[in-house]
Amino acid sequence: MTSDHSSGRPVLVLHGGGGPATVAGIAQHLSGAARVLAPVHPGWDGTPRPDWCTGVDDLALSYLQLLQDHDLHDVLVVGSSLGGWIAAEMAVRDAGQRIGGLVLIDAVGVYVESEPIADYFALDPRAAAELSWHDPDRYYIDPAALPADQLAVRQANMATMRTLAGEPYMHDPKLLRRLGRVQTPALLVWGESDRIVTPAYGAAYAAAFGNGRLEVVPKAGHLPQIEQPEATFALVDEHVLRTTR
Repeated sequence: MTSDHSSGRPVLVLHGGGGPATVAGIAQHLSGAARVLAPVHPGWDGTPRPDWCTGVDDLALSYLQLLQDHDLHDVLVVGSSLGGWIAAEMAVRDAGQRIGGLVLIDAVGVYVESEPIADYFALDPRAAAELSWHDPDRYYIDPAALPADQLAVRQANMATMRTLAGEPYMHDPKLLRRLGRVQTPALLVWGESDRIVTPAYGAAYAAAFGNGRLEVVPKAGHLPQIEQPEATFALVDEHVLRTTR
């Protein structure tokens, strides 16, 4: 889904491996007062992935080109999980030209030596739910209960994520040291119960950015915008006010 309002501050909302549905609530929330762009990444939900699109850096450059094509400035980029990694890579390359604020929600993309990223591809669905959600019993979906077409979409999404982010696993070894050059105000929103990338990853991101701060959301896992939407949206709204020029 893409919401593109003609007025208001431009906001680019980038989804993670779970697809656009995982950020639909954020896009809808922000669309009341902003021009929201919420694209589907190439290779997700049945969209084609060009042969040249083989890494997160390719997505970052593509979305910077999108901002340029629309002549957008002071853009707030909001990214969840993989989308947060894309946002960070965009900011490194943007040099403050078009991006005016960042919100990274439980982002992958960096590596904390003491707490390795959970190998999501190796987990069975129940184990993945246990690591992803504060309340896994509420949000776990048994793949056997899904219609065949929905299951096929999920499997194709995971195959695309493996291609783009699987080697080295879910991070760019150079990203963390590059973030110090990014002075764009960055909010790191983290679910306290995320065991895919623990809050230590939020702290690492916040410390690495030239202007970053971490906010931890209680009773939430890897997708706080779904488990605790009101608390998450309030943090995003505050950051919008802080960074609006």
